[in-house]
Amino acid sequence: MGSPVSVLDRARGLAASVTDPEMPMLTLEDLGVLRDVEVDGARVVVTITPTYSGCPAMATMRDDLVHRLHDHGFDDVAVKVSLDPAWSSDWITERGRQALADHGLSAPGPAPSLEGPVALTLIPRRRSLACPRCGSSEVELTSEFGPTACKALYRCTSCLEPFEHVKEI
Repeated sequence: MGSPVSVLDRARGLAASVTDPEMPMLTLEDLGVLRDVEVDGARVVVTITPTYSGCPAMATMRDDLVHRLHDHGFDDVAVKVSLDPAWSSDWITERGRQALADHGLSAPGPAPSLEGPVALTLIPRRRSLACPRCGSSEVELTSEFGPTACKALYRCTSCLEPFEHVKEI
């Protein structure tokens, strides 16, 4: 007979299963937003890190976490937001990257490693990426800003399909 699942493991599994409201093919765990789950007595504390400090989906993420845990018997749930360290697109899991590709989105490449001040520029960033539909590297940027701040819009010049690219951060 197997050992029962611990309260922490159950809470962690439930929190890890919550999906991102803007990219529902990704769990918060696969997106790298879910940072920690702790159980202190009867209280569950979940820590999340936003992809952007002004991410409009944070309130929904928090509410979804609280509701998922409440629905499974955890009455005292707190969600903390941690800004340090800042989220990086490198935190997206391989499973998450595959889910993006399976849904026609281009996954981010390696995040740029920058030290010191970051220069603000309005020039679009050059990225090396391939069309998630046909695999061609013959793509063109149509807009640096997509339906969410964390995505850019591209068009494949081979298959002519538009697609979203999750930005490297």
